[in-house]
Amino acid sequence: MANEEKLVEYLKWTTAELHQAQRRLRDLEAAGHEPVAVVAMSCRLPGGTRTPEDLWELVAEGRDAVTGFPGDRAWDVPEDPPYAALGGFVPDAAGFDAGFFDISATEALATEPLQRLMLQLAWETVERGRIAPHTLRSTLTGVYVGATGHDYATRLDSAPDELLPYLGGGTSGSLVSGRIAYALGLEGPAITVDTACSSSLVAIHLACQALRRGECALALAGGGTVMSTPHTFHAFAHQKSLAADGRCKPFAAAADGMGLAEGAGLVLLERLTDARANGHPVLAVIRGSALNQDGAGYGLAAPNGPSQQHVIRAALADARLAPDEIDAVEAHGTGTPIGDAIEAQALIATYGAHRPEERPLWLGSVKSNTGHTQGAAGTAALIKMVEALRHGVLPRTLHVDRPTPLAMWRKGAVRLLTEPVDWARRDRPRRAGVSAFATSGTNAHLIIEEAPEPAGATAGAAEPAPPVRPVAWPLSARTPEALRALARDLVAHLTGADPAPAPAEVGYSLAATRTTFECRAVIVGREHSGLLAAAEALAAGDDHPDVAVSAPDQTPRKAAWHFGAEAPAPDDAELPTHIPAFAAALAEVRALLGTLLPAPHPGALGLFAAQTALARLLLDAGARPHTVAGEGLGHLAAAYAAGVLTLGDACRLAAAHVRAAADATRPPTAEAYRETLEEITCRPAALTPAGTAPADADVTTPAYWHHHLDSPAPAALPSPDTHTLIHLGSAPGSGGHVLLDAGRDAGEALLTALAGLHTSGTTVDWAPVLRYAAEPRTVDLPTYPFRTTRYWLHDHTTV
Repeated sequence: MANEEKLVEYLKWTTAELHQAQRRLRDLEAAGHEPVAVVAMSCRLPGGTRTPEDLWELVAEGRDAVTGFPGDRAWDVPEDPPYAALGGFVPDAAGFDAGFFDISATEALATEPLQRLMLQLAWETVERGRIAPHTLRSTLTGVYVGATGHDYATRLDSAPDELLPYLGGGTSGSLVSGRIAYALGLEGPAITVDTACSSSLVAIHLACQALRRGECALALAGGGTVMSTPHTFHAFAHQKSLAADGRCKPFAAAADGMGLAEGAGLVLLERLTDARANGHPVLAVIRGSALNQDGAGYGLAAPNGPSQQHVIRAALADARLAPDEIDAVEAHGTGTPIGDAIEAQALIATYGAHRPEERPLWLGSVKSNTGHTQGAAGTAALIKMVEALRHGVLPRTLHVDRPTPLAMWRKGAVRLLTEPVDWARRDRPRRAGVSAFATSGTNAHLIIEEAPEPAGATAGAAEPAPPVRPVAWPLSARTPEALRALARDLVAHLTGADPAPAPAEVGYSLAATRTTFECRAVIVGREHSGLLAAAEALAAGDDHPDVAVSAPDQTPRKAAWHFGAEAPAPDDAELPTHIPAFAAALAEVRALLGTLLPAPHPGALGLFAAQTALARLLLDAGARPHTVAGEGLGHLAAAYAAGVLTLGDACRLAAAHVRAAADATRPPTAEAYRETLEEITCRPAALTPAGTAPADADVTTPAYWHHHLDSPAPAALPSPDTHTLIHLGSAPGSGGHVLLDAGRDAGEALLTALAGLHTSGTTVDWAPVLRYAAEPRTVDLPTYPFRTTRYWLHDHTTV
């Protein structure tokens, strides 16, 4: 090759390498700015706020959640305290379902309320994301929690000996995140941060960064504070930082200090592309975020206006957006006169300048409703704004007489939300900023955007509802009481849903997005009304013909599968072909038989195909038998279910039997199977066989298969008193569940049989059975109904 040719080849190679390097750089840059989806949210906030929906009602209705001090915390408060004995409090902060998390009563008592509350919120958040929590075990799911105010152990002058092994971990901030990761088996980063009031928004920023860097695939992020003592009120009263009436008046001329509160909240985050690919909900997206520090300024706890401007501009740069592309800001807005004025001035300088008066930046603060929830403040603000995006309304801020005169409002187009404002989409997606600043000097700002339309979505188009067919609703809990409560919650949820989800959607969602526990019930039915009536009976503890319920402390029953030979071959109308997994299995068996035989052979082969497809579906659902028995070609289906034969080998032996039976010149003999047996592998049975042959019979011999296929005798079945019998064929007078009964819908028979198995000790994976379409839709469902017990340290606590 001439030197010129070598040079040309080298230049081509170099150019290709350069293009690849540029592409990799573009991909890395894009990943660093990828939007992060808010998949789910949960919270416990003042005013009895237990869900994001509750929080939206609170702010949309303009309610004030400030109350007197809680009477159930044994607080030692002076008769005439130097502050208003008012604040925002989480009801039942002492309540915890210790048994659900396998935590002893002693350890629960020694564990601070915030750790306990965040455990329950973590489980709830994952369920609200339509993800079964057990499926996250051993996954790269991260936990990022902002936690402040660890004052629980200060309630004790001295700890009883029984509590000493648990108090260290129970009152450690590090274990607020670590305990969540341990309880759910998560293997991504678990980090607790404490930057005071900005803690939870800092945690959310860190989670977004970790997702973009690939350190985790999902992230639980948020934070909280639970006040176990009134010490925080004492401290801020001495600083003269508390409002006289215990209420935050953000950016108001009447602002006279903050109103203290508590709360907790978590969001589930995922890269937007992953959330779409995984079919998870997308409530909103985080476009960008930033952190910074006040540094040296007017005082350790004094806010710094230029630093606030810098963090806002950094968040906008991270989001690749201009200030006038943001519609509103959920401000830190605590109601301190100087702090609010500095924050307002920073917002005017960054968002308000060069903005048209007819499109001002709208400014509000949820603290006017709840008080300053400290470690939860940033998460509460984010949840409020996500709900505002979803409802298309910016709610008003309470307690604002007129804008504070300490801010120069005329310098920019920034307006206080003194009344609700319609937030309609215009020529671009709706967006908002969320701020959290702190006495530590750490500032955080997020840019959020409304959820994008799914790819291929048609405006106003609704997905067609699944056809009405038999469906199962599997429910489970850790205790019978919780199981009944779950049924009550399901009835209330579905009764209030508009539009109500289809029964098949509810069934699949219960199967695919919930973890199975030991106390179980399965409702089988068709119509919405009938299923709800059965659920109401379950909630009341009443018997119902459509409900199978596990008995308390029952001994798991063994399952026996019987593949009879007497039933006629069913046609497709008599089979549960509406279940995609069964239809696919049936098609596979028929295709295999079609390659082995020259023409269709109905009759016994049709029954064999149906039995084998049913066995495949049951096995895929985790319903493995303890014993199998079969007659005629049913013995081959039984051998497949037992793991003796592969599906292909069972079909080969079935074809050999048909060929032998079709030879009218002589009756079938054992030799008819010898050639086929030489081509296949028979494995030892993985379970107990039943039938007319000895248990140690050699399944590799032609004599064995001649005996069972050509001279079938009734199989010896175990007693229905000791086994749950599943008949995949005829079952004359033997009891149990019959799946191929000409007088009954095959889908209903299958679901009823699985319900019996599921509630008698076999854990059924319902998802493949209840998957009603290739891409079934999941729907929102009630979260687990924790049964809480009070755990609260007193000065003279005894265990």
